[in-house]
Amino acid sequence: MPRSRINGNFIDKTFSIIANILLRIIPTTSGEKEAFTYYRDGMSAQSEGNYAEALQNYYEAMRLEIDPYDRSYILYNIGLIHTSNGEHTKALEYYFRALERNPFLPQAFNNMAVICHYRGEQAIQQGDSEIAESWFDQAAEYWKQAIALTPGNYIEAHNWLKITRRFE
Repeated sequence: MPRSRINGNFIDKTFSIIANILLRIIPTTSGEKEAFTYYRDGMSAQSEGNYAEALQNYYEAMRLEIDPYDRSYILYNIGLIHTSNGEHTKALEYYFRALERNPFLPQAFNNMAVICHYRGEQAIQQGDSEIAESWFDQAAEYWKQAIALTPGNYIEAHNWLKITRRFE
């Protein structure tokens, strides 16, 4: 049974009902509809912390989805799961892949910056300030791109850029 039929959350049920109506109304191929169903089920599993199930659904959605824009969101969500699991190298790979298909994903740039900043903090703890600065510089570049796409968002990152004199 598809996850969308067993989820007890009111908001998820409402989303599923609206999504099902839209799938019937909007002219799409059966493959696109099936890809969206897997994507929706992946989001539902992810929101419940069922990452293995979410990944299975996202990989199936990727197999079926042909639109680069839609694929970018699937890849982004896979990146989120890897980030949550502490698999930062894999997460960065999926964020890069998402941005290749859709360079207007500020949240992907932000998440990449957060990972780089975290790695910079780790390098400081290990006593390697040169490596730390390199990671912080990379984080700054990603945050600048996120802020350029959505001015007014990422206020803390903007402040960090100013304080560290990395904002130009």
